[in-house]
Amino acid sequence: MHYGKITIVATLASALLSGACSRDVGESPRDTVVGEGRGNTADRAAELERERNDEIARLNMRVTEIERDYGEANQKVESGNRTATTGLREELKEDVANIKKAVNDLGSTTPENWWDRHEEAMRQTADDVQADVARLAGKVTPVKPADASSRSGETVSTEPFTSRRDKFVADMRSRVDAMNEALDGIKTKGAQETEVEDVRARIKKLGDDVDRLRAASADDWWDITETRVTEYVDRVRQSVDRLDDNKVE
Repeated sequence: MHYGKITIVATLASALLSGACSRDVGESPRDTVVGEGRGNTADRAAELERERNDEIARLNMRVTEIERDYGEANQKVESGNRTATTGLREELKEDVANIKKAVNDLGSTTPENWWDRHEEAMRQTADDVQADVARLAGKVTPVKPADASSRSGETVSTEPFTSRRDKFVADMRSRVDAMNEALDGIKTKGAQETEVEDVRARIKKLGDDVDRLRAASADDWWDITETRVTEYVDRVRQSVDRLDDNKVE
């Protein structure tokens, strides 16, 4: 009887030990760490998504305010109580429509499509500015883009993103340089001088944006895109604020 109890106790102990070992094997510390890491990554991704959505919502609110204020200012101009700066009304009408689309596009911008959209937006900006330069100074002839490696002193990367980025930067930089050169020979005064200085400021802004892209990486997709759209909204906001500045004498 005594030996039988010992046997039963030993069997139970063995079973408990076996169960503990099975749990140890099935739930190793490494598995726990990996699981926590995946959870943290998912949480961070969700947090970034919320931040992006919040920013889009904020920009949409600004667009709504701009549309309202633009309508009020434009009504004053149409009534004859105010006069708009030459060319500003038509340009602003287009910009007010475009910023709404730009903000809406943020919601569908992804790491896969952002660069195509960014290139298109910057080229459109360059086309708009160049049209103003051509109107003021005549034909603008961009110089042949210098090889990106000759500008930086480094070998152009063969990686798909960086090589495309470098080519785009070199092309846009040549356009900026050509526009600046075209304006250098203009002699202006009065209202035209103010207009030329406005165009120079836009060229400088475009050049600064191009230069910042030199060190951009594919991981910067949201920051670069959101900054571009926000600055566009800021510029339209400023234009709306001065649309009805001029009182009729």
